[in-house]
Amino acid sequence: MVDVILGLQWGDEGKGKIVDYFASNYDVIARFQGGPNAGHTLYVDGKKIVLHQIPSGIFHEGKTNLIGNGVVLDPVTLKRECGNVEAMGIDYKKNLYISERAHLILPTHRAIDKASELSKGIEKIGSTLKGIGPAYMDKTGRNGLRVGNLLDKSFTTEYIKLRLKHQKLLDSFNFQEDISAWEEEFFDAIDFMRDFKIVNGEYFINDKISKGNRILAEGAQGSMLDVDFGTFPFVTSSNTISAGVCTGLGVAPQKIKEVFGVSKAYCTRVGSGPFPTELLDETGELIRKTGNEFGSTTGRPRRCGWIDGVALQFACMINGVTQIIMTKSDILDNLDTLKVCNGYKINGEEKSYVPFQMNKVQIEPLYKSFDGWKQDISSIGNYADLPVQMKNYIEYLNGYLKVPVKYISNGPGRDQIVVA
Repeated sequence: MVDVILGLQWGDEGKGKIVDYFASNYDVIARFQGGPNAGHTLYVDGKKIVLHQIPSGIFHEGKTNLIGNGVVLDPVTLKRECGNVEAMGIDYKKNLYISERAHLILPTHRAIDKASELSKGIEKIGSTLKGIGPAYMDKTGRNGLRVGNLLDKSFTTEYIKLRLKHQKLLDSFNFQEDISAWEEEFFDAIDFMRDFKIVNGEYFINDKISKGNRILAEGAQGSMLDVDFGTFPFVTSSNTISAGVCTGLGVAPQKIKEVFGVSKAYCTRVGSGPFPTELLDETGELIRKTGNEFGSTTGRPRRCGWIDGVALQFACMINGVTQIIMTKSDILDNLDTLKVCNGYKINGEEKSYVPFQMNKVQIEPLYKSFDGWKQDISSIGNYADLPVQMKNYIEYLNGYLKVPVKYISNGPGRDQIVVA
């Protein structure tokens, strides 16, 4: 049996804490897509740590953690991250496994990412410049190097061949930057990775399933950044939705049971791209400041706005969401009024669906307003004790989305979750 936790917005929904919260109920926690552009923030014993590659179950004793084949892996980031985890007293070597089919991010992928973004001028995608897009391009172009190649004596030769291909592309961008320091740390990290438990991920996880183990699949980014169904072209390079679990871990669709969709009580987005409910006013700035809305990977200020019910309903549909987890609800404690977007006006007509290409049409969000609850909810542990105004807000979403909000996170702490 496989349950899934994934984001329903443009990423940054607080999935790391949620995976950490649920991890004790599972035997295996597995990342199924994305790269080090994902930053999952956890607070363990009051200490903050951001995980970019390692699954968020790493801090639970006796839990197996798998980096699946759908992930693109940066050895340098992984080595650094392992050092941070080890410094917190965790022996990651005991329970961290890597699929041999996961593709590697090379120094030249980072260079291509940077050169490509610089060449776009004002039409930037908003890349994190981690090399994720070029690594996935090499994967689909059948050029990439995979974790399993590390065990082959010809790895360095194959790297040089691919580097020469990449150099031609870099020359076309007139990219002059010296990446020799990147390559030095890359090969140092490659040597570090050779001591890892590298496994055939699909056999590994299906064997766990056949033995009755409970699997939690952990997604990165959010559904509205999915390469097929997100706000293209302002998207990531992988399938962030529940279907990505099948291709990113090698499990059959019928093995998936619960799909937990994570959404903030409001909405944020990092980087470029359409954002219909964005607030370019004092309220948006207040949410950003109160919620500390700055990218956990890049540090960039996040754009903030009201919750987008139309996009959320779309995300629930394509993911088959069975339960919603609402995060950062406490950030709205001091607002007099809250709003939920429950429709779009496009070219003067009211619509209830996400258009083909958001950035090609003018969208006017339609809102339903709610009274704010105007009290500190961070210490509340029972749903019955939540303010009536907050329950009105949640119950409206339940009806509109036709998927229940079952968990409400009301603070950054591990135990600050209210079960509805």
